[in-house]
Amino acid sequence: MDVSVIAASVDDEEKAGEVAADLDYPMAYGVTREQADSLGSWWEDRRGIIQPSEFLLGPSHKILNSMYAAGPVGRMNPPDLVKLVAFMDKQRQAK
Repeated sequence: MDVSVIAASVDDEEKAGEVAADLDYPMAYGVTREQADSLGSWWEDRRGIIQPSEFLLGPSHKILNSMYAAGPVGRMNPPDLVKLVAFMDKQRQAK
């Protein structure tokens, strides 16, 4: 199964770029509250940030899995995600 990783941040381009320099995937910047709301994400007013909102998209961009957090706990674990993608790919191939 072909998968991609994309990150997004409320930070401006310069600050997001500092984080993105250590990543192997693209990172968007400048996420707004309106965009967070459209994703069903939790926006923290006090700090003006979006809490983690993670989505696994299929080839047609259909959401296959999602996870929302209200803090640093409850994020997708990469090894588990690899297992999930492998399982879903096996299921798809069996059809």
